[in-house]
Amino acid sequence: MIAHHVLFWLKADTTDDQKNAFKKGLQSLEKIESVTTIHVGVPAPIERAVVDTTYSFSLVLFFEDLAGHDIYQGHALHVAFLDEFRSLFEKVVIYDAA
Repeated sequence: MIAHHVLFWLKADTTDDQKNAFKKGLQSLEKIESVTTIHVGVPAPIERAVVDTTYSFSLVLFFEDLAGHDIYQGHALHVAFLDEFRSLFEKVVIYDAA
């Protein structure tokens, strides 16, 4: 199993409408056939020194194997998401775990 966790920091001038569209774009990635589980979220209201709540959105995807992850990376829906929303990112950090 592969877990793919992506944290997005959106630019400060991102509007609420853009944020809503961004969230819908993230949720659309569920349609990629190799995705077994998806979670789209925002920082939880947890105040602890070791918890980073500075990001705008979190995307966690699970795949059965590395081949499923690789399908996702080149999938037309993923590429379309990046093409449409890349301009909103200020920073992106990805953690992949096997």
